[in-house]
Amino acid sequence: MIEVKELCKNYGSKKAVDNISFTAENGEILGFLGPNGAGKSTTMNILTGYLSATSGQVLLNGIDILEDPVAAKKNIGYLPEIPPLYQDMTVDEYLNFVYELKKCRLPKRSHLGEICELSRIDDVRKRVIRNLSKGYRQRVGLAQSLVGNPKTLILDEPTVGLDPKQIIEIRTLIKKLGKNHTVILSSHILSEVQAVCDKIIVIDKGKLIANDTAQNLSHSLGSDNKLVVQVEGPSKEVKELLEGISAADRVYEIRSAGKNVTEYEISAKNGSDIRREIFRRMAARNYPILLMRNSELTLEEIFLKLTTGDFYGKSEGDR
Repeated sequence: MIEVKELCKNYGSKKAVDNISFTAENGEILGFLGPNGAGKSTTMNILTGYLSATSGQVLLNGIDILEDPVAAKKNIGYLPEIPPLYQDMTVDEYLNFVYELKKCRLPKRSHLGEICELSRIDDVRKRVIRNLSKGYRQRVGLAQSLVGNPKTLILDEPTVGLDPKQIIEIRTLIKKLGKNHTVILSSHILSEVQAVCDKIIVIDKGKLIANDTAQNLSHSLGSDNKLVVQVEGPSKEVKELLEGISAADRVYEIRSAGKNVTEYEISAKNGSDIRREIFRRMAARNYPILLMRNSELTLEEIFLKLTTGDFYGKSEGDR
């Protein structure tokens, strides 16, 4: 468990981190997001004990990282964006080195064997790290973070530079690790955060601006009275039919979704349920409805709205 209380970090007169507080529970995967220069890296460095805070407190399983850094860091497994690998060592030599460096007291052979199996690097244990692919080196970096069985894992861009197959494998591993560890995951790949994380934190200009699930953020920032509808039929006529619904406030043509198929977003007045009226109007003209769902913001839209107020360069009023 990680508890961050009123954390601040100043560089002269500049506040890189400004009074941030949050908690990551046991067995929770927390996505950590922010634009460049938001204070995200500074916060991550404070959590790992690499930097000290100007004020505030970081507790790792109840241990203050400033007051007892050695004990606190025993609870942390850290994977930086560039894994700290010794290229001329074999995988086995490197993991044995990390084991000794961390003064791990778990049974060495069985512990490292479990880690290699979990990280799926069993078949390269005798190979020199320099000769491994990017994907395998990333897995070796993840394996070193697991030495000592830390309760908390802090992963900074764990899938950067990997191919799609490797990304899926690392994501699956992170989700598996999240069942028994507290995981903080920093990534610029927002679809990755949405796929893996239980909760999302967004910081901007040093301040915490969001701390919730993606679904709750979508509901709170979006609108519950919007529908996305995909209809096969002449777009101009379909749009006129939709705009003719008395309870429809606004109809926005989103995109072409295929030959003679268009996707629309419809805002209803005062929370009105217009689904049946849409069905009746389309059925009367024999225009098939291929999709109908509530409009929810993607994580990309959530991030842009929180940090800039825009959706891909369009303000909500322009849509």
